[in-house]
Amino acid sequence: MTDPIEPGEPSVAPLHLGRQTALPASPQAAVLDYVPNPRAGTRYLVRFAAPEFTSLCPVTGQPDFAHLVIDYAPGQTIVESKSLKLFLGSFRNHAGFHEDVTVGIGQRLFTEMRPEWLRIGGYWYPRGGIPIDVFWQSGAPPEGLWVPDQGVASYRGRG
Repeated sequence: MTDPIEPGEPSVAPLHLGRQTALPASPQAAVLDYVPNPRAGTRYLVRFAAPEFTSLCPVTGQPDFAHLVIDYAPGQTIVESKSLKLFLGSFRNHAGFHEDVTVGIGQRLFTEMRPEWLRIGGYWYPRGGIPIDVFWQSGAPPEGLWVPDQGVASYRGRG
């Protein structure tokens, strides 16, 4: 297996792309692949939506479900989508509070990928009758960047 790259450094050959890859045992064991930004120097926004994200409640061990939306303005690298999918999937057996999981995902991506800007919205389905929405961003968006609404309504039940 190829040695993991340093955080934020683009990989020459992604570790996951084009290969059969097992789901990582934990978020800590997951390796995110970063590749050179093909449009470096151009300001644009990338959005990933994970409408069926799952982690475990740290108290009950029961599954928690969320709709995650990750927006970022790339710098020199972009995250390779298969490695992101595997990273997010690794939370299926990870116990963590909604706040820790959502903010931790955003901070890890920001620290490793070094985008100009990143935000994450975690729209968690109700547990104990209370929906929890968690938002984190790295700072103010760059001037002139078009940042559309994340398009996920607050939970309203059956309306």
